[in-house]
Amino acid sequence: MKNPIIIFVIIAVVAVLGFGTYTISQNSSQSDSIQSDSMMKKDDSAMEEDKLTDDKIAGSRYVQYSKSALDSASSNRRVLFFYASWCPTCKPADASFTQNASKIPEDVTLIRVNYNDPETDQEEKDLAKKYGITYQHTFVQIDSTDKEVMKWNGGQINGLLANIK
Repeated sequence: MKNPIIIFVIIAVVAVLGFGTYTISQNSSQSDSIQSDSMMKKDDSAMEEDKLTDDKIAGSRYVQYSKSALDSASSNRRVLFFYASWCPTCKPADASFTQNASKIPEDVTLIRVNYNDPETDQEEKDLAKKYGITYQHTFVQIDSTDKEVMKWNGGQINGLLANIK
């Protein structure tokens, strides 16, 4: 008699564990599907945000660095803003320039150059070396031949307006 009870208990335990594993597996699949959908939506929104950023850059006086942005602004007074995403003084400056881009004179293009971020590319590193940049939140105004006109550290929109020549 004890043997059939033990066998019945073992079967019941296996059935409960099997059902529990199946339920967890189903929830995990649903969770993965939800996460996948969420990530796809994030990717879509990030692409849309990048597109908006690119659109803003096209008509803005405050732009992110690219060789084409630097070259296309050569007829303007150009200021390179050496920025780092982790820099506690760069973030408020970036926000100030973004919010007050219309205050930047029409003949000035402020170009944000990644100084020391994971996404800093070789061109940006070369620019920092060319202008002797040793730390973030440094500004360099350059002329149409890429020669340094003025260099300063720190500031937001008012500092920029006071320093450009």
